[in-house]
Amino acid sequence: MLRFLALLLLALGLGPAAAQSLRAPPDLVKASLVAEPASVQGAEPFTVAVRMVMKPGWHVYWRNPGDSGLPPEVTWTLPAGFSAGPLRWPAPERIPVATLMNFGYAGEAVLLAQITPPPSLDPAVPARLTAKLSYLVCETECVPGSAELALTLPIGPGGADPRNRALFERARAAIPIAAPWPARLSSEGDDLVLNLDAPGLKPETIRAAAFFPYSETAIENAAEQVLRIDGVGLHLALRRASPKEPAPRSLPGVLTISEETGSGTVRQAFAIGDETAPPAAGQIPATEPTPAAAAPGDTPTLLGAAFLALLGGLVLNLMPCVFPVLSIKVLGLVRHSGESGARVRMHGLAYTAGVLASFLALAGLLIALKSGGAGLGWGFQLQSPLVVAGLAYLLFAMGLSLSGAVHLGGRLAGIGDGLTRRAGLEGSFFTGVLATVVATPCTAPFMGTAIGFALTQSVPAALAIFASLGLGLALPFLALTLWPGALRLLPRPGAWMEVLKQALAFPVYATVAWLVWVLAQQVGPQGLLAALLGLVLIGFAAWAWERGRAGTRLGAQVAQGLAVLAVIAAAAIGFTLERDRATPGAQALAEGIEPFAQARLDGLLAAGKPVFINMTAAWCITCQVNERAVLATEPVRAAMRAHGVTYLKGDWTNQNPEITRLLERHGRGGVPLYLLYAGSEPKVLPQILTTGAMLDALAGVGPGKSAALETATRP
Repeated sequence: MLRFLALLLLALGLGPAAAQSLRAPPDLVKASLVAEPASVQGAEPFTVAVRMVMKPGWHVYWRNPGDSGLPPEVTWTLPAGFSAGPLRWPAPERIPVATLMNFGYAGEAVLLAQITPPPSLDPAVPARLTAKLSYLVCETECVPGSAELALTLPIGPGGADPRNRALFERARAAIPIAAPWPARLSSEGDDLVLNLDAPGLKPETIRAAAFFPYSETAIENAAEQVLRIDGVGLHLALRRASPKEPAPRSLPGVLTISEETGSGTVRQAFAIGDETAPPAAGQIPATEPTPAAAAPGDTPTLLGAAFLALLGGLVLNLMPCVFPVLSIKVLGLVRHSGESGARVRMHGLAYTAGVLASFLALAGLLIALKSGGAGLGWGFQLQSPLVVAGLAYLLFAMGLSLSGAVHLGGRLAGIGDGLTRRAGLEGSFFTGVLATVVATPCTAPFMGTAIGFALTQSVPAALAIFASLGLGLALPFLALTLWPGALRLLPRPGAWMEVLKQALAFPVYATVAWLVWVLAQQVGPQGLLAALLGLVLIGFAAWAWERGRAGTRLGAQVAQGLAVLAVIAAAAIGFTLERDRATPGAQALAEGIEPFAQARLDGLLAAGKPVFINMTAAWCITCQVNERAVLATEPVRAAMRAHGVTYLKGDWTNQNPEITRLLERHGRGGVPLYLLYAGSEPKVLPQILTTGAMLDALAGVGPGKSAALETATRP
């Protein structure tokens, strides 16, 4: 949390361009790409190493970074027909930093990957492999870094390059092997106990043991891991991160054991519950799944991404989370219909300026935080209960104003009129700001690809895409104000406007109810009660403020003072909500839906089982509509059961680094994301689901189907 706040201050203080320039100096990490063979032959897989040598005192991270940090990521650019397998991670070390416990590597880290060439290669054209390495390197502070790595190999017969033999032997020896003993997981109070049935272990020779789970939210990383060895085997007690959650049935990860031998202390690493781990040191299976190279058309161009963003912004106007704010703005336009055309056009431009300024500010903050190593995406601010509660309070106060319970606009508008002689334009600008804020929970069609592409580009390109998204949101209202014929169709102001204004309060109240429901997914019962009391305080503040306007001078001061205190108390309640985070319940398991975990997905794919992944969030309205209208229907659920599909659900309502990384791997900056695995590579389903489309997608999946596809795609 401290590191996240530091990144936030950095972003707010320096801006995205400055944050982007904070890159690791070249002496902190020296990276290189090394190949095991001296040459490449068609259809013969070979191994390459991404080697990182860190400056003394600095470290990089494992696949699960622990309490903070970000693991290295490698993006391959390979010749046509080549494909790269997943990274093989050496066993990490526990790296304490203040009160945190990180998992990573100091000194040197070597990540191995298998490259598979196509069956036929042109001997006259060498194979050029390129990898973009992104990492976070830390001492007490963290600095993001990247490196462009390249390697050219000739085509033809040949063996291993003797110059690199020692490097690959050392790297393979550091990769965890499958544990030779049965492993069991049990629960004792707030602890999970990892039990290894290894009666041959001698207590007097075991110096230490440490467990590194693949899941980033399973255990308290900084808590002591208590080791006990008896005649049955090894027992390691791990403190659970969320004791209120149901105990997991398995906990895949890496166990390291330091054992005293005649030649010194030897550290061994064993993979627990990982079906893809090599059976012995030095062996990387040649048959490991290899993802297919992305088709050239899968990645949009900058112009194409901007066009998709513009379309997505247009569709956002139809989303229910934006409708209440637009209703209020249209009512304001009716009020100004008697003014000159130039004045009305100024309202449209002010509204557009508010939308664009908000989108650019939000995008700049998101880009700056991501460049600093934070795992965030579109809608990240709604992962904070404080933001959700604050938005609910703001809209509730707006609804009370529309209902006539309190009048808030006159004095504020008068300030702007006195300074600029443009009364009401500030209101149009801030309506655009509010429209952007309430639009962030929505992901319209076309948006996912555009935002995912934007977050991988340079800062100017990313801001251009987000500006296109904002322009799409503002375009319908802007067009209405710029088209003189439309203005003549608007009715003249009259008494009916007060009735319409009060009626428009109810969509706003409905949005408040939805935000409270979102908050209920993020906090526990006590936090929800506190947030509801905050709404009561906002209502009291509105009542007291209005009572003060009608009373004596002394009575007005007392009443309005109470209103201010009530607002301060509601704000104070909002700041306490982070301390009452909710824990996931067991309802999903009872419905045959498993919570998403990368380790669980890896195990299912290794076993050749089909998998459907639903990446969702409580504040994503598109996600909720898809779930209720399609995914929860009996025909779709029956089809999943009939075809043996395992349903994994990733809830991004609160921050979850594993979900963020899966979204990024598929070029998405937010939810929803739907993946259907019938082999090593998934089919990405549309963001707007239909029952027919789901049934068609499931029709080609069945028990044994994925294994057959896997075999057929191997060279």
